[in-house]
Amino acid sequence: MMAQENSKFLKAYNMASSTHKQFPPDVLLHFYALYKRATEKNGFYIPPTDQGDLRNAFKINALVQVKDLSKKEAQKRYINLVEEHIGEIKD
Repeated sequence: MMAQENSKFLKAYNMASSTHKQFPPDVLLHFYALYKRATEKNGFYIPPTDQGDLRNAFKINALVQVKDLSKKEAQKRYINLVEEHIGEIKD
């Protein structure tokens, strides 16, 4: 079952990476944060920041919002987000 979920997550990532659809910044931040949470090997990921970098501040905020999710839950939510915004993931 775990291998099947991982396979679906990888398919979802490939769909999200290759889509030509345009998304609002908040949706892109959800994709980003859920992917980072689902794939980070050593706990919580924080991107490097420069003082005054607004873009990284939004990324960090998105990551903080998903920090309490398990990797498995982050994968499920990522899959749901892809299916909601891009389309059904074929098994």
